[in-house]
Amino acid sequence: MSLVIYHNPRCSKSRQTLQLIEEHGQQPDVIEYLKTPPSVEALTAIIAALDVSPRDIIRNKEAEYKESGLDNQDLSDSEIIALMVANPKVIERPIVVNGDKAAVGRPPENVLAIL
Repeated sequence: MSLVIYHNPRCSKSRQTLQLIEEHGQQPDVIEYLKTPPSVEALTAIIAALDVSPRDIIRNKEAEYKESGLDNQDLSDSEIIALMVANPKVIERPIVVNGDKAAVGRPPENVLAIL
């Protein structure tokens, strides 16, 4: 599997992470996840690779968090993931995947461990 960054070009941390990866001689596949959200299966695999719960990578300050019902603490993980895919703005960014490893680029240096 190739190196992939789930990227938002409007986000400074996402741009910094992409630049850091490129400075380390890597050319990741860039997925602008707001235009092309990950599938439920892909997001499930990313969450497993990160070894976190779905709620750990939710941007809960986005308006879509409440609007989509993600603030309901009774949702199952599969319901949360489905809502995240339907509302990709709530997915933390950037996420870098390299094979079976993943890292959130906050701070950008976090991704160095998986390059």
